[in-house]
Amino acid sequence: MNETTIDYKNIWYPPGGILIWIIIFLELFTFGAALIAMAYYGNQETELFYNSRLKLNTTYGMLNTLFLLTSGFFMAVSVSELKKGHKIKSQKLLLLTMLFGLLFLGLKSFEYIEKLNEGITVGYNTFFTFYWMLTLFHVIHVLVGLVILASLYFGIKIENSTTKIEDVEASGAFWHMCDLIWMMLFPVIYLLF
Repeated sequence: MNETTIDYKNIWYPPGGILIWIIIFLELFTFGAALIAMAYYGNQETELFYNSRLKLNTTYGMLNTLFLLTSGFFMAVSVSELKKGHKIKSQKLLLLTMLFGLLFLGLKSFEYIEKLNEGITVGYNTFFTFYWMLTLFHVIHVLVGLVILASLYFGIKIENSTTKIEDVEASGAFWHMCDLIWMMLFPVIYLLF
């Protein structure tokens, strides 16, 4: 693992570098705009959105929230441990991060299969168009995040690794973005309408 000298107290240095933060803000803007559009249409079709939301299992949504928040916690501790030089402990925490990400995907897949078996597809109605588009887009982000974390894990594991702490921070920032996006999606989709 390459060590670099970065002034972490410098307010102009965001963890992971500026590029990852530009990506994060663009993603948050995209999801935010879609949620605003969903709220607008929900206001236009109140009864349809209310009845459609009742077809969702809020327990699945809550469990997935817990899976992602737990995963995010392990990611934060993994980064912290790596900064302290505890490489093995960081790797174990990174595995736990990925495990809870996979649990999220497993439960989400189960929920998707249930919806498809009920005939609820992307064209079912306006509410479920938003549901499918937003949650699938989020799932893609989680999948990308897991690929990034897996490559990071193996990068850290290699002796004389070229993985830098900035790479770890950028990966962590991306993973936390997935958490944050879900924290926006869960209440709007599963609870508000």
